[in-house]
Amino acid sequence: MNRSAYQSWARGLFRFCLVLWVLAVFAGVAQAQESAAAEGPQESLALFMIKAVGPVFGPLLLAVSVALVALCVLLALDLRMSGAIPPGFVEEFTGIVNQRKFKEAFDLARSDPSFLGQVLTAGMGRLQYGLEDAREAAMNALESIKADKDQKNNYTAVIGTLGPMFGLVGTVYGMIKSFSVLATATQINPAKLADGIAHALVVTLFGIAISVPAIFFNAYFRNRITRLCMDVGHIADDLLTQMYHNSKKPAVAAAAAANVPPSAQGVGTAAPPPAPPR
Repeated sequence: MNRSAYQSWARGLFRFCLVLWVLAVFAGVAQAQESAAAEGPQESLALFMIKAVGPVFGPLLLAVSVALVALCVLLALDLRMSGAIPPGFVEEFTGIVNQRKFKEAFDLARSDPSFLGQVLTAGMGRLQYGLEDAREAAMNALESIKADKDQKNNYTAVIGTLGPMFGLVGTVYGMIKSFSVLATATQINPAKLADGIAHALVVTLFGIAISVPAIFFNAYFRNRITRLCMDVGHIADDLLTQMYHNSKKPAVAAAAAANVPPSAQGVGTAAPPPAPPR
């Protein structure tokens, strides 16, 4: 996926999560109103937590959670097996190379936006200078792709670290509010005291709730990137080696090898046995 596709996905996902959050707030308010009308002045837990998180930490934690969801969706779409190694690509590329249509094989790899297509394009561009140069260019391209995906995945680790930090800041702020009530009030107001404690606990809870999935998805996508890059590297090395050796074969021998079945290759080519001694 290109950069414009990423941006459109991120904008759409942000709007979707924002709509869900607004609907959840209105649903909590409606539920609280129904509970208050039916059972008296009693507030629901969801509405109480939304109010306790405050106007500062609430939008901040919401933005971080939306960013985490957007990153997870984009990485999941980008790290699909079909996006790294397209189905049928290896068979098609091998068939073209066996027919010695190297220009068509290069065009096929260059027009494919997958990981394997990018790596093969870089390696085939250096194949004229030898197989080792082609392998080095392919591995450099693979490392560049891996670094790009790791860079995106690192933001999930940052979010996993920021979640508890936001919770800690909210905890300290809530405790300061509670102790300020105790220090300045001549008569203790339990409602004001509980408001600061609730703010501290709720912000901590939301921070941890963001951090746990961020740490999980960071480990999952890191292992996924490593696995895909290993598979792409092995397949690209095999295909480059096959193309190099096919390019070194004489045209007649290569055409004969392409037309003769593998089980029949080598039949009639062995040297005749020596004549028995007289």
